[in-house]
Amino acid sequence: MSIPILLVDDQTLVREGIRNLLNLSDKVKVVGEAIDGSKVLESIKQCSPQVILLDLSMPIMDGLETLQALKDHGISIPVIILTTFDDHEFILKGLQLGAKGYLLKDISLANLVIAIESVHRGEKLIQPALTERLIQGLQNIESNFKAPASTQKLTPKELEVIRLMASGCSNKEIAQALHKSEGTIKNHVSNLLAKLGVRDRTRAVLMAIEQGLI
Repeated sequence: MSIPILLVDDQTLVREGIRNLLNLSDKVKVVGEAIDGSKVLESIKQCSPQVILLDLSMPIMDGLETLQALKDHGISIPVIILTTFDDHEFILKGLQLGAKGYLLKDISLANLVIAIESVHRGEKLIQPALTERLIQGLQNIESNFKAPASTQKLTPKELEVIRLMASGCSNKEIAQALHKSEGTIKNHVSNLLAKLGVRDRTRAVLMAIEQGLI
């Protein structure tokens, strides 16, 4: 059965091109379209997609704002950001807001379909070239915090915490997910920041990506 897709992009020609390409595959089917994020919630009600392909740069409500709106409404439909932006800050912010995939628009049809199937199964997917940019972005971040020569191994619980951090969860949300007190989670976060040799959550997530932890 084809995976129903909601396509969100403000450029008509781009939407038509992606739709026509995807409909060449019997594994996916575009069932709805929206010209910006403000139309997404309504479109979801109308077409019940199982995966959303989301552009970043749109008028009225952009991709990051759309991800925030989906999160605020408790909508867990997997989202793949499909964009021309390859800046590491956009990639990280998108993942923190709940995106399950981050792809550039020059991706092939075959790989796009594979990505859709992957996030539909509950997996996360970032193009290898973008992963390299994330690592480079981490290396280029200036910091007065001196990282240790080697990082300490994270405990299984700390790994759970940082994976939830990468998904954009607050300490309160992580505490609820892991059935722990918020104070306990704060301690876990402080410990893993020290072990990774970073001073904030953003750098911690980038470091975890670099080390292949998430």
